Amino acid sequence: MRVGILGTGKIVKSLMQTIDRLNFSYTVVLGTKETEEETAAMCREHGLDGYFLDYDELLESDVDTIYVALPNHLHAAFAKKALLHDKHVIIEKPITSNAAQLKDLIETAKEHHRMIFEAMNIHYLPIFGQLKEHLSDLGPIRIVSFNYSQYSSRYDAFKRGEVLAAFDPKRAGGALMDINVYNIHAAVGLFGRPESIRYEANVERDIDTSGIMTMDYGKFKLSAIGAKDCKAPVRCIIQGTNGCIAITKPVNQMESFELILNDGTTAEYKTEHPEHRLYYEFVEFRKMMETEDWERHDRMLAVSLAAAEILEEGRRQNGILTDFQ
Repeated sequence: MRVGILGTGKIVKSLMQTIDRLNFSYTVVLGTKETEEETAAMCREHGLDGYFLDYDELLESDVDTIYVALPNHLHAAFAKKALLHDKHVIIEKPITSNAAQLKDLIETAKEHHRMIFEAMNIHYLPIFGQLKEHLSDLGPIRIVSFNYSQYSSRYDAFKRGEVLAAFDPKRAGGALMDINVYNIHAAVGLFGRPESIRYEANVERDIDTSGIMTMDYGKFKLSAIGAKDCKAPVRCIIQGTNGCIAITKPVNQMESFELILNDGTTAEYKTEHPEHRLYYEFVEFRKMMETEDWERHDRMLAVSLAAAEILEEGRRQNGILTDFQ
């Protein structure tokens, strides 16, 4: 796997913590003239193969996979250009700013016989697979509550009048896209597409700073809470008629869960010697590409499309910009 990483932001720095474990055969980074010093330092520190300051030059190189780790509103354009150059694409969450963009990427990828992945680590965490296996222990599911509330330092800037990408409607920011997206993906990954959704958001200056999405699955209801303007201890719960599952971390960071049954039986399940949370997804992306596992690829892409449509609908319900080209 010969990877071109776009950007040097927070998520890329996080990936660097496990880059040596991924054994990529070739790794380069795309920076800008303004970030060249930082980009060069990152390459030196982590033993990368070099960097580019021009995207076209990077695409003309012999990388086979582009990892788009840029601000949300840039995902679609940079990913499409990579696909047109016959590169596989891994795109940070949220995969695109709206569903139409994702559908366009899917068509382009099909034409060029290339794969698209959303870097949503939840689906590839070992503990998430275990959780799926134990849902049946709960009996019929009745209530689910996922909460990811984390006060953002950028919110202080927002209150001062400075609009950074995380709170910019024109750059596909907001609590739903930035943080509640994890809860939405967990819901779709576990239970599929809901029958309907309703997003009740706290909107300031045309962007949601926090909100609660209710997802109606007919026989049970799911609440997805995402906040960037306040915080609280996180506890995610899946409740069934026979018991519940409790998770004490945001779903994208979980390493364990507790199964608590009505008869008093309890059991804790955890990942022994866990890797960095981003490690697992890149291992699985590589495996799907190398084995040409199109069935699994398409299944995961369907989850991304369902999530994209849910996110778009939630924003539309609150008058938040969704019309991105």
